[in-house]
Amino acid sequence: MAQTYEFYCERADEAATLADKATLDNVRDRELRSEKTWRGLAEQARKTAEERVKADIVRAEKRASDQLLS
Repeated sequence: MAQTYEFYCERADEAATLADKATLDNVRDRELRSEKTWRGLAEQARKTAEERVKADIVRAEKRASDQLLS
């Protein structure tokens, strides 16, 4: 199942909250690394969704063009 931008952002926000609450340096560092990873995944999901929309538009335009030529 593909995860959404919102899902990844929620995980990043949770990691940021845990980092803020951490009293141990290694736990804080771990959560900050986790947040960075989740934010990267969120950005990747956003780009993928945008590309999918663009591809759908191109396919729809091609189908419309092909129907006009038929």
